[in-house]
Amino acid sequence: MLQIIRSSPVADVVVIGSGAGGGTVTKVLADSGIRVTLLEAGPMLNPAKDFMEHMWPYQVPHRGSGEGGASYFNRGRPFGWFSAHAGGWELEGEPYTSSEGSNFQWFRSRVLGGRTNHYGRISLRFADYDFKSYTRDGIGADWPISYEDLAPYYDKVEAFIGVTGSKEGIRSAPDGIFQPCPPPRVHEVLIQKASKKLGIPCIPMRLAVITKPTNGRPACHYCGQCGRGCTTASNYSSSQVQIFPALKTGRVKLINNAMARELITDDTGKVTAVSYVDKITRSEQQIPCRSVVLAASACESTRLLLNSRSPRHANGLANSSGHLGRHLTDSVGFSLGGHIPALEGLQRYDSDGMGGSHLYMPWWLWDRKLDFPRGYHIELGGGYGMPGIGSFQEVCETHEGYGESLKKAIYDDYGTHARFSGRGEMIPNEDTYCDIDPNVVDKWGIPVLRFHFRWSDAELRQVEHMEQTFTALIETMGGAVTGQRPRAAAEKISAGGEIIHEVGTARMGDDPATSVLNKYCQAHDVSNLFVADAAPFVSNPDKNPTLTICALAWRTADYLTEEMRKGNV
Repeated sequence: MLQIIRSSPVADVVVIGSGAGGGTVTKVLADSGIRVTLLEAGPMLNPAKDFMEHMWPYQVPHRGSGEGGASYFNRGRPFGWFSAHAGGWELEGEPYTSSEGSNFQWFRSRVLGGRTNHYGRISLRFADYDFKSYTRDGIGADWPISYEDLAPYYDKVEAFIGVTGSKEGIRSAPDGIFQPCPPPRVHEVLIQKASKKLGIPCIPMRLAVITKPTNGRPACHYCGQCGRGCTTASNYSSSQVQIFPALKTGRVKLINNAMARELITDDTGKVTAVSYVDKITRSEQQIPCRSVVLAASACESTRLLLNSRSPRHANGLANSSGHLGRHLTDSVGFSLGGHIPALEGLQRYDSDGMGGSHLYMPWWLWDRKLDFPRGYHIELGGGYGMPGIGSFQEVCETHEGYGESLKKAIYDDYGTHARFSGRGEMIPNEDTYCDIDPNVVDKWGIPVLRFHFRWSDAELRQVEHMEQTFTALIETMGGAVTGQRPRAAAEKISAGGEIIHEVGTARMGDDPATSVLNKYCQAHDVSNLFVADAAPFVSNPDKNPTLTICALAWRTADYLTEEMRKGNV
């Protein structure tokens, strides 16, 4: 049995979750003079230790293959041994379930800073039309805010965290406050030439990686190991860029290993305390508070609200509309690679650069009518990256012989491939949502989420378009597609949750009957409750969500600060 311990005094603001949204809110509130209690379900972060900058294959079992090795949805170490993650699609003692016929993979990070410690850092502004998509094509719903409402906060976030880019004047890829871009690698130059022939824009990637010193952080030194985390903080992570500086103000109390259980409300329906489990002592703690900001990730925040039932909130807190948990989406994902003869026999060179591609292709058909709605952007891969487990599997399978001839074949093949990955918009549908599983709890006794997921024909047709486009790019480069197998679109598309861009489960809107939050991410039903992760998203455009999470969170923090000053919260 858990012992409940009530702490005092009353906290001004309790922020739950320390990722992009939680880190942004914590920094903005602390800088405004507000005292914040920050809850994180994982331990404190030690970048020098946790980011494993100097791990080599000989330091891990079987040189990184097998358990914890190459498998994508690996039960031991997702993305392999050589990437920091502090989490995964499966966490011991913290299950989730999927309804019959559904497949949803939910990635969770349990460490200060969450997924921002190791994510891809692609930082794309939503376009003006992304906020008014229903008005534009009659599908989905409009946001209650416009691009103009969020643009000043995009400016603030980009200037503070540092984002590379170039001014291009492309409507689907709005320009921002950019740092200089690194030059393209050889394979990217060839891709850019091919894309030009096909009429597809290929421009410098917008990455949250600084190329000039910013706010005491040194510029990126191009080690190419961004997936391991960045000990110099040249890459954006909320832990290093926002929370560590906020802690130095003396206005932030950080509580690690705190698994949020429930939001406690009074007779008026307002939140009066946060209940959490201390994972070390297994005791239940309560923090009295004036207001709460949920930033635990879209689905984790939704789980907490659904579990916060009371006589006044029988269907979960802030759920009078019944829309809590609905409108769940993830990015549409598909990848295709090819062998490029033009890359054979080149002099080897250091192509590490920034982690990820230096160029990308924004959606170029936004003003055309196709057989699917919305669109996708294209990310690029290739070069002389550090070989990993399975890098030369195809050579080993097709080459006759072994020993010296096999080594030569591998050497000749190294660096001669290019890869394209599409990230597209999913349209919310009635069959995709999350709720509470009535029969399953985690090891802390907290009911878990159950996922219901289905791709619609719109996403399947989008994947077919991706495959045609990527094939055309490879062939225009004079190459040939590799590893392609005839199969249906349903077999090509990514699994739900695989791209780790889940959003929209507590969407914002002007009408309390069809939305959970107002345009400031404040709950319609509970005036001292705010949400500052991806749950408020109304749609999931082809842009990665993190930059918009930060911009929305900053806007919400400014609004909360003013409401507290007025005495409304």
